[in-house]
Amino acid sequence: MEAIHPILLLIIGINVLVSFRGFENEGFFNRYKFQVNAVRSGDKKRLWTAGFLHVDFSHLLFNMFALYIFADIVLYNLGILLFLILYLVCLYVGNQFTYIYHQNQGYYSAVGASGAVSGVVYAAILLNPSMNLYLFFIPIPIPGIVFGVGYLLYSIYGMKKQSGNIGHTAHFGGAAAGFIVTLFMQPSLVIQQPVMVGLLAIPIVLMAFLIKKDKL
Repeated sequence: MEAIHPILLLIIGINVLVSFRGFENEGFFNRYKFQVNAVRSGDKKRLWTAGFLHVDFSHLLFNMFALYIFADIVLYNLGILLFLILYLVCLYVGNQFTYIYHQNQGYYSAVGASGAVSGVVYAAILLNPSMNLYLFFIPIPIPGIVFGVGYLLYSIYGMKKQSGNIGHTAHFGGAAAGFIVTLFMQPSLVIQQPVMVGLLAIPIVLMAFLIKKDKL
């Protein structure tokens, strides 16, 4: 089994420590979660801190598992510095998009690394379009693009339900940011992998259309 990259271990560790603190202390959770009214009032740090909190252990596990699966590909292709830039940009853009999308819902709140993870997922698939995944007890390999698109479809469902304080809206913002930032860092991908770039753009464009049409 390949050793986990130190920077990935650090990010997962921070998420675990902050999330468990939030599980145990409701005041801590409420102080650092994303909330529209709080951000509007000037508490901008929540656009960052909410990305390290999670609703419960299953929410934390899902995000960290997805990050663990895809992060090495991005680290290998982009290096530590660009990986960190990508991760943080996607985290921020995901929550900023959430603020814009829910700006008329003052008490809307959400937490999770969803934006950052979605960006890493999209980056990894762009950088290694032939990747296959073996998940849990599924005996056949799953193409990375299937997982990536499925992740966003789950996000659409969550956005419609607005359930459980989970930052589903951030999935879209983070994935779009990951798509754009990766192509900015590796513009040759447009020429080398035009089909994959086009396929990954489809769910982003469709979600943008749905949001514009009726805000889901």
